[in-house]
Amino acid sequence: MADVRIEPSWKAVLAKEFEQPYFQAIVSFLRQEKTAGKVIYPPGPLIFNAFDSTPFHEVKVVILGQDPYHNPGEAMGLCFSVPRGVKIPPSLINIYKELRDDLGIPMPAHGDLSAWTKQGVFLLNAMLTVERNKPQSHQAIGWQYFTDAVIRILSEQRRGLVFMLWGNFARKKKSLIDMQKHLVLEAAHPSPLAGNAFSGCRHFSQANNWLQQQGVAPVQWALP
Repeated sequence: MADVRIEPSWKAVLAKEFEQPYFQAIVSFLRQEKTAGKVIYPPGPLIFNAFDSTPFHEVKVVILGQDPYHNPGEAMGLCFSVPRGVKIPPSLINIYKELRDDLGIPMPAHGDLSAWTKQGVFLLNAMLTVERNKPQSHQAIGWQYFTDAVIRILSEQRRGLVFMLWGNFARKKKSLIDMQKHLVLEAAHPSPLAGNAFSGCRHFSQANNWLQQQGVAPVQWALP
């Protein structure tokens, strides 16, 4: 984990979590897997990419995913995002369709959501790693303790954020959020497996309306 990159403000607010026994156990597990020749996604330097891309005090919107993509070349440490040149995953296509229907934004030609992170959109996966070609393979190694703490700290130490909880897994995290201080938007998961249930949620316009009410600049959701 020595090659991990994480922005200083996050390093400060999460310092106690990094010292917890569960976190040390995660580090040990990942080292053992690497030593055993297992391929882990995303690559080491990108495990904390969401944290490195959006400083703690700049977070406006939290989008919660579940696992990193498990196919080669896809996972980049930002939920739902893939590098340019990689085929856009089905869930992200449905997110783009909702953006088009909600805000009239044309469908992007790539799946790289990095531009959102520079505007305060925190793209957090609940599990930060996965073994190649083995979906949900790291669900029991302790990441949920870490990312639950992240959500709780954001709720406690920030005000006026938007939390987008898509699908049953994400919606269970609602209990970690102070709804007197923050806007929680819930919808079905954008996966095609949920049918068209995500369609029409209008989360992107609702998020921008809320941010403007808080005196915060809205997110420019159109990708370059």
